[in-house]
Amino acid sequence: MSSSVHFTKGKGIRLYTPQNEEYIDAVSGTFNLALGYSHPELVDVLKTQVEDLIHVSSSFTGELAQNVLDSILDHAPEHITDGWMRDIIGSTANEGAVKIANKYNGKNEVISLSMSHHGQTLFATSISGNAFRRKSFSNTISTQSGIVPAPYCYRCPYSAKGAPECGFLCTEAIHDYVQYSSSGNVSCLIIEPILGNGGNIIPPEGYFERIRKICDELDIVLIADEVQTGIGRTGHMFASEHYDIQPDIITLAKGLGGIGIPAAAILYRAEYAVLEKFEHSYTSGGNLLSLTATQKTMEVVSREGFLEDVRTNGKVLGELLNTLKEDYGHIIGDVRGIGYMWGLEIVDKDGAPDVDLSNKIIDLALTDHKMILRGSRYGFGNVVKVRPALTATLDDIEEIYLRLDKLFSQL
Repeated sequence: MSSSVHFTKGKGIRLYTPQNEEYIDAVSGTFNLALGYSHPELVDVLKTQVEDLIHVSSSFTGELAQNVLDSILDHAPEHITDGWMRDIIGSTANEGAVKIANKYNGKNEVISLSMSHHGQTLFATSISGNAFRRKSFSNTISTQSGIVPAPYCYRCPYSAKGAPECGFLCTEAIHDYVQYSSSGNVSCLIIEPILGNGGNIIPPEGYFERIRKICDELDIVLIADEVQTGIGRTGHMFASEHYDIQPDIITLAKGLGGIGIPAAAILYRAEYAVLEKFEHSYTSGGNLLSLTATQKTMEVVSREGFLEDVRTNGKVLGELLNTLKEDYGHIIGDVRGIGYMWGLEIVDKDGAPDVDLSNKIIDLALTDHKMILRGSRYGFGNVVKVRPALTATLDDIEEIYLRLDKLFSQL
């Protein structure tokens, strides 16, 4: 993506240059603008907070943090009743979740999925399923973790015919890792309900039921990394509830801050409330701007009809993207998504992943069509992501489709 474009203002899903050129952001910033740019209600409460008080030690924000946490827990799966509000980014929230699991069961190994992304701190990088992020730090990373295959049915690593006929072989790999590769100390499995950076991979029906059963059998804590899927992205407040994952711990960030304010949370079953404050706490964690933004974001997203609109409009978005697949099937191999979280798998004439073309599409979108898209695996993948802000209207979605159509016809 070109860095020569400079933006000075934003509103909704639109960005503006100093020359007042208008661009469409079809991917919500870094997928963290649940309410788009400059949502007026968020701006108002943040202005007031900035004028009143920006920061005090978390020693003095406990009551506010608990109130904000309660507003999140009110919409969480029924068995998730407690939480932690001392993070502002997904990487440390995921680290906190692993800390909780490890302290709870006294074990230390982590299992994750290939192509997963759980953050970019050293620890979060070490438990993510992408080698390209780790290769420069082999002398620094030493975390004990195991990677098992992702439920990537479109490119099944076992060349299976599909679930459930395949017997969910990718889940059986968890048994194999524990039995043959681990040190016998597997603490937790961390999993994204939809593998976001990995290529918008949506597991097949029955997958999560099998995952929950395996975690119960092997006494493994199940962590749902909802940094990308949480707070309405799928048209449901929590993808964990929609897919009935029944995790023990849920992590949130990105969209939690509404308009780009860093905010994160860890939610869990009551018995996992094991951390002392000094064991996972950061200078800016639970700061007043973060808490204020989170509180207002939860208020907006939980309003009657808001998520219903995301679900309804998301179906329209999916239909339009599938229309592109029908028209440009020699380029688009698969369309996957739900709500406002979609991906287009870009392929060559033989159906193989075409990374170069994916990156070309993203570049052309910006230079020729004034639209921002993002690719999977930080530009090493072949999936083009389409994830507008949750406030995107049907007119916005139609405009995204029309620009994509022009782009693909250009190719």
